[in-house]
Amino acid sequence: MGEQTVTGPDATPAPEAGVAPESAPAGPASAGMTADGRQPESADVAGAGMTADAVPGAPAGGAPGGPADRTSDVTAGPGGVMTDEVGVVTGELTLRTEHADGRVTLRVQYKDADEWYAVTGGSAPLADPAALDAVHTIAVGLLNRPEG
Repeated sequence: MGEQTVTGPDATPAPEAGVAPESAPAGPASAGMTADGRQPESADVAGAGMTADAVPGAPAGGAPGGPADRTSDVTAGPGGVMTDEVGVVTGELTLRTEHADGRVTLRVQYKDADEWYAVTGGSAPLADPAALDAVHTIAVGLLNRPEG
């Protein structure tokens, strides 16, 4: 190891180049690992996270009709689509994939009806609203079975 310089009767040795002394503050918070192996302090970095409401042009809360949802017409396959409110729905349906509060939720309605029903098991965490298109595409692929 390198030599340390001591100055004055009460002085502590100066650290080697690139190594912070144990009693020294860690300095500014870091987003990664530090060179000395100590855990970085947590930092409150404004704007580092993302919520559904932060999507440009999205209405507050990811309300239906805005960029935080996708809608497609589907034809339910054999056995229909199970919903929380009314059980199985069959035939020509409209599927809506919604993103709000870090969750994605699938809902269906009979085509051109007013009532929407939650698809049983059709809700999951989805931190990145940019993934909404992919989730909707997969849901349409699973639920749209016009030929049975």
